Parts: sequence; C-alpha cells; structure tokens
Amino acid sequence: MTSDGIKEAEEVNSIRKIVANIGSTRADLIPVLQAITNKFGYISQPAIKELSDLMNLPTKEIMSVATFYRMLSTQPRGKHVIQFCESAPCHVVGGREVFIALKDALNLEPGQTSPDNKWTLITTSCLGVCGIGPVILIDTDLYGNVTPDQVKNILSRYD
Repeated sequence: MTSDGIKEAEEVNSIRKIVANIGSTRADLIPVLQAITNKFGYISQPAIKELSDLMNLPTKEIMSVATFYRMLSTQPRGKHVIQFCESAPCHVVGGREVFIALKDALNLEPGQTSPDNKWTLITTSCLGVCGIGPVILIDTDLYGNVTPDQVKNILSRYD
C-alpha cells in the first residue's frame, strides 16, 4: 500500500470513529462535518464519499452543506484560520482599519492561505459578539475591541 493509500485508510477510519461518536442521522451532518474539519483542516472528496456511505446521504447534499457554512471548508486551510467580522457594528467602530492591518500583516486577501500553510484568512458577516467589535476569531480564540496596533501582537501568539 502506498503512503497515499495508508493516509486515505487512516482518514476513513477517523471518519468512521467521528460518525460513531456523533451519529449518522441527517441532523448529525453539521457536527460531523465540523469534527472532520477540526481534525483534518478541511473536508476532502474521499471524506464526502465515506460520509455518503455511512450516513446514507447523497454526496450532493453533503457537499451542499459543506460549502454553505464558512466554518467548514472543502479546500485545505492553514494551520490557523482567522475569521474577521465584517458586519456593520464592527465596521463603524474601526473594523475597516483593523482589516487592512490584518491583510497587510498576513499579506493575504480573504479566502487565501499563506504559502507556508500557517494562516487562512476568511471574512464572516457576524460572529455574534457585536458589543466588543471589531472582532477577530483565530481558531477558537476570540479577540474583541481590536485596534490596528494590536494585530501583529495577536498574530505573534501563534506558532
């Protein structure tokens, strides 16, 4: 078996464990996809096929859900995923300036991953914490009331 074959077999085994732990109903699909994203960084085509078999759902439906939510991805992402809130409440309290500082520090545009695969930058319409905007979410770490001057310091906390 090639190293790619071993890797795919390990992925299939992990997906089977995730489905066994979470469930295999249609209602379990989003939590299962989130768990796969957390484990592998994205949802691969072989993962979608395996989920289709395990959950008895069409691949088209799984793909539709996987591409609808920004928290999920069907493309590889960086080690750290940065979500920047671009909602109006964040914008009016300095979000635009923070976003410019973030893009400059990372040298990325929304949807891009850094060449070293350390960072992926995405925008979101709301993170649900408007009272502390501008807001940046890095992986599961939330930063509120961010100023442009804080961006480099925040990014330096991640290896």
